[in-house]
Amino acid sequence: MTWIELAPTVSAAFLTSLVECVEAATIMLAVGTVRGWKPAFVGTGLALAALVVLVFALGPALLQLPEQALQLFVGILLLLFGMRWLRKAILRGAGIIPLHDEDAIFKSETANLKLAQTTQRWGVDPIAMATAFKGVLLEGVEVAFLVLAVAAGSPALIGPAALGALAAALLVTTAAVAIHKPLARVPENTLKFAVGVLI
Repeated sequence: MTWIELAPTVSAAFLTSLVECVEAATIMLAVGTVRGWKPAFVGTGLALAALVVLVFALGPALLQLPEQALQLFVGILLLLFGMRWLRKAILRGAGIIPLHDEDAIFKSETANLKLAQTTQRWGVDPIAMATAFKGVLLEGVEVAFLVLAVAAGSPALIGPAALGALAAALLVTTAAVAIHKPLARVPENTLKFAVGVLI
């Protein structure tokens, strides 16, 4: 396959993963700034390990399914997912529902973390660790699903889609480490609209 043939898959995986990674980074930043970086990194590391196990456990099992059935199932899910993103982007663009606001999410997460009383166990704050774990795991599962979906169930496209998702994760991680603030300037509504059209 040429890069021209792979470009739509890589672009869709990159853009969808970018949105999900920004959301995970916001939660991790909230945990790190309020409760400390150790539980944020431990929770994130455990979530990434769980994602690796999940991908390696389910990936080969999915490839054992009949290709046409898998493509039909993934295609239907992708269509529904894309329509949901497109619908929300249109409603947000029209002002019917509020825009996704990373600053507001960050403030909400930090307020919740400040209220929670906890004692450390084994040198780690369990509430902070669980918050980081949950946020990264949920967004990571969405990224894994999106990689499979934009690859349309084709084993040949899963690698390029995964590279697009990895590039998005690295970009968001680099930006979050550099500025230590939520990535509120990422135009999530525009990205969701574009991805909805791509999907």
